[in-house]
Amino acid sequence: MSEFKCGLIAIVGRPNVGKSTLLNRIVGQKVSITSRKAQTTRHRVIGIHTTDEAQFVFVDTPGFQTRYTGTMNRTMNKRVRETLSDTDVVMMLVEAGRLTPGDRQVMELLPKDRPLILVVNKIDYAKDRAALMAYLQEVAAAHAFTEIVPVSAKQGNNLEELLKTLQTHLPENAPLFDADDVTDQTERQLAAELIREKVFRLCGEEIPYAVAVSIDKFEEEGNLRRIFATILVDRDSHKPIIIGKGGEKLKTISTQARLDMERAFDSKVYLEVWVKVKGGWADDVRMLRSLGLD
Repeated sequence: MSEFKCGLIAIVGRPNVGKSTLLNRIVGQKVSITSRKAQTTRHRVIGIHTTDEAQFVFVDTPGFQTRYTGTMNRTMNKRVRETLSDTDVVMMLVEAGRLTPGDRQVMELLPKDRPLILVVNKIDYAKDRAALMAYLQEVAAAHAFTEIVPVSAKQGNNLEELLKTLQTHLPENAPLFDADDVTDQTERQLAAELIREKVFRLCGEEIPYAVAVSIDKFEEEGNLRRIFATILVDRDSHKPIIIGKGGEKLKTISTQARLDMERAFDSKVYLEVWVKVKGGWADDVRMLRSLGLD
C-alpha cells in the first residue's frame, strides 16, 4: 500500500488570473475572496483538500504587484516570496492566450529546487484549439516547468487531472489537518474578508484599494454569530460612496456579506457594519500589523 502524501502547494501568478477562484473550486467552498478587479487577495490564505490518498494544502498568495509600490503592496510581495521558499510544490497560474510582462516577472521569482506546475487557466475562453496549442508551446519555452496543465477554474474543467499531477509531486507525509478542514482561517478573519469582497464587487474602481475591514466584536451565542465590523477608508470622499444614497450601498454590502457568512458558518448571523475614515492606513505599519497585513 502506498504511503499517504501531504504537502504545501503555493499558488502564484500576476493579479486577476483566477488563483482564488481555483482554490475555492478545489476546496468546495469560499475560503478566498474573489472579484473581477485585480489584487483582491491581500492575505496568505490556506485551502485544504483531502482525499483517501493525499492532503493538498494550497497557499493562495496575493498577485505579485509590479505596478504599485506602497507599503501594503511591498508587504504583499514579501509574502509571495516567503511562500515560494516555504512550500513543497509551486503552482503558477497564467491566463490562456496571454503571456504578459507581469507573467514573466513572476516566472523570474520561481525557485529552481522544487516542482513547478504551470496551470493555464480560463481555457473555456480559448475557442481556437490551434491557437491554444501554439500558446502552450510558447509558455513551455518561456520557463522550465515540470508539468503544464490546462484548466478552467470557473467551469471546473480538468481539475481532477490537475490534482493527480500535483499528487505525484507531493512528499510522503502524514496529514497536517483533519480530513474535514477546508482552511486555517478563523471565522473572524473570514468575516472581514467577505465584507471586503462585497466592497470590491459593489463599489467603483478606485474605492476598494483604499479599503480595509476590521472586526470590532465577534460573539457566538448558540447558533448565532453577532459580528460588529468597521470598513476603513483612506479619504473623506470615499465614505459617502460606500454608504450610498440613504445608506443603500452599505446595506447591500452588509446583506450580501451576511448571507455568505451564514453559508460559511452554517449559522444565523447578526451583522452591523460602520464606515470610518483613517487616512494613510495602507502606509501605516502599525495599522497593517493590526489588520494582519504585516
